[in-house]
This record gives sequence, structure tokens and C-alpha cells, in this order.
Amino acid sequence: MKKLTALGLLVAWTIFPALAQKKIEFREFTLDNGLHVIMHQDNSTPIVNTSVLYHVGSKNENPERTGFAHFFEHLMFEGSENIERGEFMNIIQGRGGTLNAFTSNDITFYYETLPSNELELALYMESERMLHSKVDQTGVETQREVVKEEKRQRYDNQPYGSILIETLKRAYTEHPYRWAPIGSLDHLNAATIEEFQQFYDDFYVPNNATLVIAGDIDYAQTEGWVRQYFTEIPRGEGEIYRPNVEEPKKTAEVRDVIYDNIQIPAVIQAYNLPPRNHPDSYALSMLSTYLTGGNSSLMTKELVDKQQKALAVAAIPLELEDGGIFIMYGIANMGVAPEDLESEVDKLIQKVQEEGISDQDFAKLQNIIENNIVSSNSSVAGIAQNLAEAHVIFGDTNYINQVMDNYSKVTQDDIKRVANEYLNLDGRVVLYYLPKPQDATE
Repeated sequence: MKKLTALGLLVAWTIFPALAQKKIEFREFTLDNGLHVIMHQDNSTPIVNTSVLYHVGSKNENPERTGFAHFFEHLMFEGSENIERGEFMNIIQGRGGTLNAFTSNDITFYYETLPSNELELALYMESERMLHSKVDQTGVETQREVVKEEKRQRYDNQPYGSILIETLKRAYTEHPYRWAPIGSLDHLNAATIEEFQQFYDDFYVPNNATLVIAGDIDYAQTEGWVRQYFTEIPRGEGEIYRPNVEEPKKTAEVRDVIYDNIQIPAVIQAYNLPPRNHPDSYALSMLSTYLTGGNSSLMTKELVDKQQKALAVAAIPLELEDGGIFIMYGIANMGVAPEDLESEVDKLIQKVQEEGISDQDFAKLQNIIENNIVSSNSSVAGIAQNLAEAHVIFGDTNYINQVMDNYSKVTQDDIKRVANEYLNLDGRVVLYYLPKPQDATE
């Protein structure tokens, strides 16, 4: 389940009492082919969300063929043996539904939300994606162009768009987290159709998938349809590739300068985090919220509002299965040197390391986290994703009901301790993003 940063609009925490986590009821079973199925019934609204989490992300890729997991996120909408090319989205949307997908370093996640009387259609569509997807030259060529355009828009032509790519390849030296999910277009261009088909055969198999149905359902009918559409899909052959790589602990700071098509310098700092299911992840999540989570965070109040050293500060707390990174970045105000902004950021971190946080700030943090947890389970789509990630990442579907308890155990001393242990100035990545010189050639 995602440990989200602060909400953009905070409740008046001094007025409202603490929230209680409502228990999410569910049923689960596993088919003989290894497909794990989770069902959650909520008959309050006549909608249903159908989601499939494939336990494959960019970390599962061949280092010479990066970008495959993200590429397949697009390719899997091409159609199947029984669904015409390009019709997957049209069919769902034509029945009043919405659908999407995303890829991370660890997982690929597909979902659609439909009126509940269309549940059988959703299950049929996802079974077709798992069994009969079109992985052919036409689809590959079509999606190559889509991915190229996405990379141009989101990374190449976006100011500061390469922060994640440039940070990851310096934050990791051994682990495959060192490349971003977008991967390399050169690798995709060089890949053969046989390599794409092999990736599908290796990872898009029932024993590497978790199916979640959440919403206005009847448990018996839903299980019957699941067995009807998914039982025939054969189990994948061989073991699912999972990298067994432990990233060495950094003992020296990594520092570099990136020249970009920007007008204003920025400072990026990245610190390595423990695995996502590590006990310290809760205190670290609260720490990142305290430092950079919204307009009331420490960095925003001090650096943007009070000192006016930065135009904006933010964070990317990338919580990953094998150990993520906490990326903080600040865009310098006019006339402020990157060195000055970095120095002030370091002073604030050091203050937390030495003094911790106040009783008032800690109480506020607790309320923010509680609100985030409740909000993440406020829709059937959110519940479906949280159930899937609880099962896959944390190894226990009931983890969805334990999140708030885990946060409630975090103390102020824990936040101070993890600030000292993980925000290590000697083992971090620091990047200065500077405007390209005017005479630089493309």
C-alpha cells in the first residue's frame, strides 16, 4: 500500500478528532494455475473495479533491454486473438467504464471501473490480456512511436524532467533500480519480436498475477466467473526472474552537475531508503511529509515563505520493494546560488537530526497520515490497488487493515533516529541542475 505524502488541503487538525481505520473485508483464493484472487464487496454504489497486478517492473528487465515493462503497459492494450486491434479501450469506454495502467520499478498494474452489471465483461477482457494478447510486429511498431512521444513530452522536453533518470543511475551502482521505468529507446529499437514474446511468456502468467475485484459484487457469482475465464490459462513455465542484488551501502557523497533547458537552477538531494516493508518505512514516510509534504511542511515554510531562498521545494519518496530512495528538490529563487540553497536545506535536516520535531508538529503529522490512509481507501479503485499491493509487496492481504496501527507505533524519537540513520550526508547524491550555456550545441 502506498504511504502517501501530505494532502494538498489539510484538515484543521487541532479541531477534528483522530480518525479510525475502517476495516476492509475481503475474501481470497488461489487457482491451480497460481492466479491469486481477492474480492471485496461494497454494494453501496453500482460500480465495480477490476484490477490485475503483474509482479514485474523495470527491475526484472535485462540490463541490455531496459524499458520492456513500461513498453508492455502500452502493448497490452493492442488487443488479443478475440479483441480487434485498438478496440480494448473502446469496448470498456463504450460500456460506460474508465481504464488505465501504470508501471513502476516493481509492478505493472491494470484496472478498469465499470457499472457492476458489466463485471463479466471486465473479467473476460483481463483473461484475454493474460492469455491471448497480440504481441506482434504491428503492435510493437505502433507502441514504439507512442513510447517515443511519451519520453519526449515527459522527460526530454519537460523542465527538470530528467531528475528521476539522472538520480537513479547515481543512487544505485549494482541494483537494477539504477534505470528508470521509461528505459532506453535504443534497447527497444534493437529488440526482436521474439524477445518481446518471451517477456510476455515469462511475466504475463497467472502465477505472477494478482486479480482484485472490488465493488458491487456477489461473492459466489464473481468467483464462478473468475474460474470460468481464468482457469484455462496455463501456469507459466520456470521460475519468475527476481533480481537477487543487494545495493552496497554508500560511504561517499556522489555529486554532479546536469545542464538542462531551464532558466532557474535547482538542487536535488537523494538518500537511499530501506525496503518498502521495513519497519523504519513508517517513520521515514512521516519524516518526508514533515520535511516537504505540502505548504505547511518545514522546507516550504522556511525556504519558500520565510527565507525566500526557493521558489518551490518538493520530494519524491520512491518507496521500492528492494530499497528505494528519498529525492528532495528545490528550485532556487532568482539570484540565489545553488550552493546557498543546498546549505540551507542541510541546516534544516541537521536541525531535525539534533532536535527532532515538536509535540505539536508530531500530532499534526499523525492526523495527516490518518487522513491519507482513509482517503486511499475511499474508493473501490483505491481499495483494489491497496489489496493487491498488500498481498504482493507485504505478503499479507490483511496488511491493508494494519497500516494505521503500524503508523501509530512511530514515536518522535523514531523520526529523529531515522533522520540520523538514513539522511546521511556522506552517502547521498547531490545534483545541481543548471541552465545550459547559451553557446551550447544540441
